[in-house]
Amino acid sequence: MTLPKPFSWNRDDARAGKFNGRFIIGVLTTGIYCLPSCPARPPKPENVRLFTTEAEANAAGLRACKRCRPDLFYRGEDEDVALFDGLSARVTASPADFADASALARAAGVSLTKLGDLFRDHAHLAPAGWLRRERVRRAASLLLSGKDKVVDIGFEAGFESESVFHRQFLSQMRMTPGAWRALDGATAFLLHLPPNYRAQEILAYHARDPERICERAEGNRIWKALATPDGPAVLELSLEREGAWAKIHADTKLGRDSIAALHGAALRMLSLTNDIAPFETRHADFVSRRRGLRMPLLPTGFDALCWAIIGQQIHVKFATSLRSDFIRLAGEKIGDMYTHPTPERTADLDIAALHGRRYSRSKAGYLIDAAAAVARGDLDIEGLTRMSAIAAEKKLTAQRGIGTWTARYILLRGGFADAAPVGDSALATALQRLHNLPERPDPDQSARLMSAFAPHRSLATMHLWSSLKEAA
Repeated sequence: MTLPKPFSWNRDDARAGKFNGRFIIGVLTTGIYCLPSCPARPPKPENVRLFTTEAEANAAGLRACKRCRPDLFYRGEDEDVALFDGLSARVTASPADFADASALARAAGVSLTKLGDLFRDHAHLAPAGWLRRERVRRAASLLLSGKDKVVDIGFEAGFESESVFHRQFLSQMRMTPGAWRALDGATAFLLHLPPNYRAQEILAYHARDPERICERAEGNRIWKALATPDGPAVLELSLEREGAWAKIHADTKLGRDSIAALHGAALRMLSLTNDIAPFETRHADFVSRRRGLRMPLLPTGFDALCWAIIGQQIHVKFATSLRSDFIRLAGEKIGDMYTHPTPERTADLDIAALHGRRYSRSKAGYLIDAAAAVARGDLDIEGLTRMSAIAAEKKLTAQRGIGTWTARYILLRGGFADAAPVGDSALATALQRLHNLPERPDPDQSARLMSAFAPHRSLATMHLWSSLKEAA
């Protein structure tokens, strides 16, 4: 039934969302129905009909609005996630159609302020920065798969000039477009490092396993054994004055997809995917003793997923030992190293096999279940960083054995810039010391304290963890 007359409501309260769920606005001339908060231009009153339920609007022959997504609202889904995902899909398909953040806002039907909030929450980036990243990704794909001129590919990806294309491609991929195209069949490549690149924490992180079976670091070099579409390979990274030299050691020739995957792994391992300058500018006093510090990332999403599950509620040293046992059990040998196990090989493990290597049965079950979800395609762990951060966290916590801490740790080590692993004991201790608190904050208090560092809570977490080592 339609709402009785007279029914009192005002548009300002409606736009603020106060009437969402109480009634639906049907627009007879366009044949759509909207939430009262819909940002679209208000229809003429004579063309409006109010409904109490979505079913009534459907029965009247109306379809759901693509901007405010009342269908998602009534299914209990997040309309902002849908808005971000829809806009992301459109930009991925044709980034050249969107000249700037204003074009994104128009396409989404929101203000620039709302757009900024949307991308801060879901992409952990400013809209302009996110659009640059998507253009570079598009150009990188075209450079490897096509034979068009470099400059033409730059224009097709939406860059306004050749110089802007080269500068922004170099900033994100750490090599020029021409060098990237030459990767096909390469066994070595050079990554340009930012000025005053700080390497000590990166090197230390990749040297954390004393057994050195999957990754190790000595001096200025890192070795990491990785599975690729063409077989196992060892990626050797040498941090030199002119940049980071990457050498690929493999028993077979690797194709362009494998080389591209190793390039991406190198960027993550060296923490070159996020810009630290905005955080350091905003929190100059906080970072003064650790300027240049970066959050080391794991080379694949599955590596981050497994490490987070293995490390739940146990000491880092013990977790590292458990991880080595897991890698020996299911990894693929190359030289004197083992690759990190694939989702398929992990899913095929028996709980008993892990339990016999000091895993609790619950931890073994969580690890195998998560791997099976990835292997089936139910959990796109490698595509997680292209999703909404909010949707990614929900997707992770829907998996058995993954709570907020584990999900946030996966996001943090996977490259999201604003993930705070609240509930982490070391983070709580660091916050207690930073704020001179009488006792360690609980997860809710930690979340409130970390909000001061948004939208850079991942890097802030690294600074706080490092502050404990300074104190020690």
